[in-house]
Amino acid sequence: MEAMIPLPALTSSVARELAQATLFVDLDALIANWRLLARLSAPAACAAVVKADAYGIGIEPAVRALANAGCKTFFVAHVSEGARARLALGADSSHTIYVLNGILQDAATFAAYAEYGLRPILVSVEQIRGWEAHARASAEPLPAAVQIDTGMKRLGLDAAAFATIANDLVRPNAAFPLPFVMTHFVSAEAIDDPINDLQIARFKKALALVPGIAASMANSSGIFLPQKPLFDLARPGYALYGGNPHQHLANPMQPVVRLQAPIIQLHHVEAGETVGYNAQWTAKRPSRLATIGVGYADGIPRNAMATDGHAGGEAIVLGQRCPFAGRVSMDLIIIDVTDVKDPALQAGTPVELLSRNITVDDLAARSKTIGYEILTGLGRRYHRVYRGGA
Repeated sequence: MEAMIPLPALTSSVARELAQATLFVDLDALIANWRLLARLSAPAACAAVVKADAYGIGIEPAVRALANAGCKTFFVAHVSEGARARLALGADSSHTIYVLNGILQDAATFAAYAEYGLRPILVSVEQIRGWEAHARASAEPLPAAVQIDTGMKRLGLDAAAFATIANDLVRPNAAFPLPFVMTHFVSAEAIDDPINDLQIARFKKALALVPGIAASMANSSGIFLPQKPLFDLARPGYALYGGNPHQHLANPMQPVVRLQAPIIQLHHVEAGETVGYNAQWTAKRPSRLATIGVGYADGIPRNAMATDGHAGGEAIVLGQRCPFAGRVSMDLIIIDVTDVKDPALQAGTPVELLSRNITVDDLAARSKTIGYEILTGLGRRYHRVYRGGA
């Protein structure tokens, strides 16, 4: 049997040349967004939610940049994400990492929490009892926070369940330290939704059962609510990465990502010719089309397609806003560049899919989805370039 010859690793320059698209991540903008949210949250502390690979930009560079900016507390969804964040920060780091999705009560999970210095958010009486037993057996303080459900009906103790256990959490000989209790908004991005006031009232009623314990309620949108439900710790996520924290209002956040892909091919079609899968888009005039090597496998939603009856996504080509033409394919998108008169238009010309001019919220609106899905779906095939963050 012939021995396998190891292949050389791709250098950064080679990876950039081979990639069909490049994702630029502005870590200075990430930091600026966190600092703005921290100022708006004061005197409450401001954490950072870095789950889902830091909303698609990369958990390791994100936590390092945010830690350098002064962020002390991070939230992830899974233990594996917490491990990555801890390794990025360093084992001797004083930063605190909370895992939002509760705990599985098994030896491997408890060992991972200990190895990576993580803290759970406990979401049920059973989880609280399990963590109590684990803490007593460990004979050392093992802090954990508790989530109360005030309306989401997703995770957390309801009011009745919390009332049965609240006293155990704050008694002098409690099994584990309770840094804070938290809840999660249902609709904070809609300023006038009456459920916001209802949830705040429910949370305050629950807090009365654990006097002296810190509280956390405000997500990105919650920071901007007129009720100022900031309590002791804000937990922004989406806004950190440039997403608009409120519906129908100007976005105060800086864009963090820019997505660029070169044109692979230019070609002409005559009026009446169809383009793309299932012939959904028909040229209304003689048209010039550009094809780029990005598709729904790279996180551009299939619903960004443009058909004869629906205007889909857009791109910026040499300063000109250009519409998609036809369905978004797995690996390719066709763009109508007929109105681009710049003679520099050619194969290799860069096309911007996300930028200051086309934000994640813009693409989401044209794709019948939300910016969260755009960010967290950013493709693995992109060559990623990080700037700033020191």
